Amino acid sequence: MHAVAAELVGADVAVPRARESHSPTAGAAATPTRSHGELDVALAAACEGDECGFVTLYRDLQPRLLRYATALVGNDAEDVTAETWLQIARDLPRFSGDVDGFRGWASSICRNRAMDVARSRSRRPVTATDIEVLAEHPAPGDAAGSALEAMSTREAIALISELPQDQAEAVLLRAVVGLDAPSVATVLGKRPGAVRVAAHRGLRRLARMLDDGQVPRG
Repeated sequence: MHAVAAELVGADVAVPRARESHSPTAGAAATPTRSHGELDVALAAACEGDECGFVTLYRDLQPRLLRYATALVGNDAEDVTAETWLQIARDLPRFSGDVDGFRGWASSICRNRAMDVARSRSRRPVTATDIEVLAEHPAPGDAAGSALEAMSTREAIALISELPQDQAEAVLLRAVVGLDAPSVATVLGKRPGAVRVAAHRGLRRLARMLDDGQVPRG
């Protein structure tokens, strides 16, 4: 399994970097959407050491983790996700749970690795570029999410970076990684109610920023 993880975090099947685009579906077609049932089957197989199951999980989750890590550590995101998948490969045989639990567990690992990077590197401006569009599937009726969907990757990341960290992470984990409030709460070490409030406040703040024309450029 470690060999498979090493290949995945190299270049063979890693998610390609998307060009800057104003298309809300940029990069989305590269990763086929799988049902929860298919992913649960893949997860069970991967836990038993099946390489195909592991690859399926990687292709489903890596684009989301990459966006999340980019918002946290900018250009170090690929290194963070590479370390994340190596740890997942090592510890997966001991994992117990469904695919939603797996996403939460993987997000926690990713966040821990990102925090390690943030603590160890010298202070420098974070530049987030060359990733897939941040919010591909905002919730119905979510004006801020819909507006972000029409923006380029650079603009969306820059706008979300203006939020307080707790709000930015809550929005990213719920809207991008696809976790529910209890799972986000576990990742962030907060209560589900606090996560819901942070996500709500973050989206409201984004909506006000967009209404005020605060759209970062370049």
